[in-house]
Amino acid sequence: MTDEGAGLVIRDLTVAYGRKRVVHSISLGPLPRGEVLALLGPNAAGKSTLLRGIAGLGSASGKILLDGTDLARLSRAERAKRIAYMPQSQPPAIGLPVIEAVMSACSGMLGRETAMKEAYDALARLSAVDLAMSPLAELSGGQRQMVALAQAIVRRPEVLLLDEPTSALDLKHQIHVMECAAALARESGTIVVAVLHDVPLALRYANSVAVLKDGDLKVHGAADEIITPELLAEVYGIEVRVERCSLGRIQIMVDGTLSQ
Repeated sequence: MTDEGAGLVIRDLTVAYGRKRVVHSISLGPLPRGEVLALLGPNAAGKSTLLRGIAGLGSASGKILLDGTDLARLSRAERAKRIAYMPQSQPPAIGLPVIEAVMSACSGMLGRETAMKEAYDALARLSAVDLAMSPLAELSGGQRQMVALAQAIVRRPEVLLLDEPTSALDLKHQIHVMECAAALARESGTIVVAVLHDVPLALRYANSVAVLKDGDLKVHGAADEIITPELLAEVYGIEVRVERCSLGRIQIMVDGTLSQ
């Protein structure tokens, strides 16, 4: 498939903060419709910065194409219709009810009645309808993270960018959020790109993984082809065993850290 084909293509993307380059000329794709890509790597690898660059935030150079369209040529409003970005930061703890906060994410695009239906549908997808009338100020950090995800998916984006969407959640809700992201990709053809720290969780739900270190792309491909003890030792500095369980899923057993 060429750059002009379907899907998301990233070419030579460099992202900087001031004069400091954080992401160095990364190329990925094409990521086809329905793909879930997990961005993996240690702290300060550049994962969140890469996600912001794809979202069109910060100082970035390079090319990002969606179905052959150069996103840099679109207005901010047009780009926002096609790409939704969920940052690490959660919605502020204010008195606004959850349903209104989720509706606000699609205001201007839909009438109020339709926006309310879409907001309830987004919350229902996350099994969070019971939060609809609760003020944001009364929610836990994990609950506000669920609201942030509802705000992203209510817009029905073509590309959904998630920055550590499970960081404040308990184990049950981590699994539920990743199941939701995978189902959204599968059912609507959304391309999901998620920064994750939980490697086993990423391997369970992502179609492919991209591993970053020090702002560079180390490897990108199917998890069962590229995730090896040698790679994890190089990137994370840990001694591991990579095996398959009885269900055929990749399992990672950490035996310890490697001396630096």
